[in-house]
Amino acid sequence: MAQMEKRAAVLFDLDGTLTNPFVGISSCIRHAMEKMGRTAPDDATIRSHIGPPLQVTFATFLDTSDEARIWEAVGHYRERYQDVGKFENELIPGIRETLSHCVDAGHFLSVATSKMEAYSKDIIAHFDLARFFDAVHGSAPDGTNANKADLIRHIIASEGIEPENTVMIGDRLHDVAGGKANGVPAIGVLWGFGDRAELAEAGAVGIVEEPAELAVEIDRVLAAETV
Repeated sequence: MAQMEKRAAVLFDLDGTLTNPFVGISSCIRHAMEKMGRTAPDDATIRSHIGPPLQVTFATFLDTSDEARIWEAVGHYRERYQDVGKFENELIPGIRETLSHCVDAGHFLSVATSKMEAYSKDIIAHFDLARFFDAVHGSAPDGTNANKADLIRHIIASEGIEPENTVMIGDRLHDVAGGKANGVPAIGVLWGFGDRAELAEAGAVGIVEEPAELAVEIDRVLAAETV
C-alpha cells in the first residue's frame, strides 16, 4: 500500500470524457419516456442532462419526486441500455494517447463514473481501454455512489490514493464538484456535454478544448500539487 500511495492518480469520467454516448443514452431515454406514457424532451434538452445520475434526470423529465415512478423509468432505460444502448457509443479521438501518456508516467488510473459499474466495465472492454486502467468504479444498481462526491470518496478509500496527489477529469460540473468535495482538483474538458462557463463556475483548475491538450494539463496540475 505504501508504494500505491506514492503514485499520482488520475480519475476519468466516462460519458462525454472518454466516449461520446449520446446516441445510446438519448435512444434509451426516449424508450423509457415512451414506456412511461410521456413524450421525450428534444435532443438539446437531453444533452444538457447527460452527466447526473439517471434518477435525477428522470425526476426532472417526469416532473416528479415519486421514487417509484423514477425508478420505473430507470428500469425501462436499463432494459434497452444493457443490450443495445451501451454500445451505441464512440470513443473520443485522441483519448487513447492521453491514457497511454498517463500509464507511461506511472500514474494510477481509474474510471470514475455515475454510470452503473457493470455497464462501465463492458464499455471500457468494448473499446479496448481496460489495459490502461487499474480500476473501474461506477454506481450500484440501487444508485449507491451515483453521486460523484460519494463515488470519489469511495475510490479514495478503496484504492488508497491520496487526494493531494490526484486529479479528476470530466465534462460536467458534477465531476468538478465531486472532486472539490474530496480535496481533488478537476480538469474540465469541452468535447463532452458541459460548457466552459459551467466548468469554470464549478471551480475547475484547468479547462481543455481538445484531447491533445489533456496530457499536458494533467502533468501541470499534478506537478502543482507536489510543490
